[in-house]
Amino acid sequence: MHHSRLCALLIDCNTADVDQAASFWAAALGRAVDPEHPGTRDNYRMLETPDGEPIVQIQRVSHESRVHIDIETDDIPAEVARLEKLGARVAERLERWVVMQAPTGHRFCVVRFQRPGFPKNANRWD
Repeated sequence: MHHSRLCALLIDCNTADVDQAASFWAAALGRAVDPEHPGTRDNYRMLETPDGEPIVQIQRVSHESRVHIDIETDDIPAEVARLEKLGARVAERLERWVVMQAPTGHRFCVVRFQRPGFPKNANRWD
């Protein structure tokens, strides 16, 4: 048995200035950039997250600009196996997460749970 839920919306920006990109998305979404968040470092900027809402993170990338989601779980291998049964495939296994591709072509990540209160509002899978 394991749990999973929507964790984050990541805005991948192919840009030289991640701060400028974060400022735009902060204004567009009505969330301030959170410079004190541990996730705000290097190529990443976190926006403030109201309780119970998914994380929004801006990240500087070298591939095309796009948006993807993260699914957080307490058992990455079990969640990956569940999603593979639904037709997703592993695109890349990294040290702390797995990049997957949905049958629709969209890429997303399976990550270890990150938001407070997990597994509140998470699905339980047997």
